[in-house]
Amino acid sequence: MEITGEKILVTGGAGFIGSTLVDVLLRVPSQVTVFDSFDDFYPGKEENVRPHAYDRNFRLIRGNILDFEALSAAMKGASVVFHEAAQAGVRYCIDHPEKAHSSNVTGTLNVLEAARKNGVQKVVYASSSSVYGTPVKVPMDEEHPVSPANLYGATKLAAEKYCLAYQRTYGLKVLCLRYFSVYGPRGRPDQVISSFARSISEGQRPRIFGDGQQSRDFTFVSDAVSATCLGATSDVDGEVINVGYGKDFPISFVARKVAERLGKNIVPEFVDGYKGDFPRTLCSNSKAFEMLGWRPRVPFEEGLEKYLDWYVSTTIQTRNS
Repeated sequence: MEITGEKILVTGGAGFIGSTLVDVLLRVPSQVTVFDSFDDFYPGKEENVRPHAYDRNFRLIRGNILDFEALSAAMKGASVVFHEAAQAGVRYCIDHPEKAHSSNVTGTLNVLEAARKNGVQKVVYASSSSVYGTPVKVPMDEEHPVSPANLYGATKLAAEKYCLAYQRTYGLKVLCLRYFSVYGPRGRPDQVISSFARSISEGQRPRIFGDGQQSRDFTFVSDAVSATCLGATSDVDGEVINVGYGKDFPISFVARKVAERLGKNIVPEFVDGYKGDFPRTLCSNSKAFEMLGWRPRVPFEEGLEKYLDWYVSTTIQTRNS
């Protein structure tokens, strides 16, 4: 599929991954509509899309994916839909299960139904490695059992199943991408690297849930976005594909690296873990290479440096000016 000049809708397009995707799509260039509710889960999303305000290929619609009529109207004429909108945050979803379900499951159902009625050629859905839960083997490939350990993972898996059911029932082309711990500039404040950077820069001890030995396969946002674009332009349909770097790092190691980069000698505070956490993620990304021709390009140490450079320039310097 060719996306140059095509009309594209990005749900959640003002968020972390969504806005980074929009930057790329506008450089293609494509005609991009962002549909975002600007939920107060975290602030600052207006700034993510503000640079495009006067781009003739850019349109911003404030709307909620639970509003089917508004969503369907925004989708009219779109060839591709990138569905990035979701209620994120494992701990937040544990505390707000109804909102997690409505946003992530009912919202996805609305996206799929609107896409079907509008004749959209393809929907690329942003899923999560959280669908796997506690690993029974590593690296985790797409055949790994799916047994979510928390409500967030459960909602993302349910939405995946709706995507695949729409493909089989109605012939709607869909692709589900299971992102592994995406990080980078514009990252959400609740994400672990963002949380560490904020605490350490303010002279506070970063909080680690559990013993810090739990590890994550961190994937830089530009790599996630490149896989997402390839997912739209490829002929791959009705599949789930992992998107992860393929190397994991302990959380305590990450906290130490952030402190070193920020020039702080601060020891983390370890607190009790929470139910729904899992000990490890490690991605097998061979399917993404075979089907999409994708390989990650940004190793963790380089990506962390890029993120912290952005954090210092946009947050610490602004705070001190």
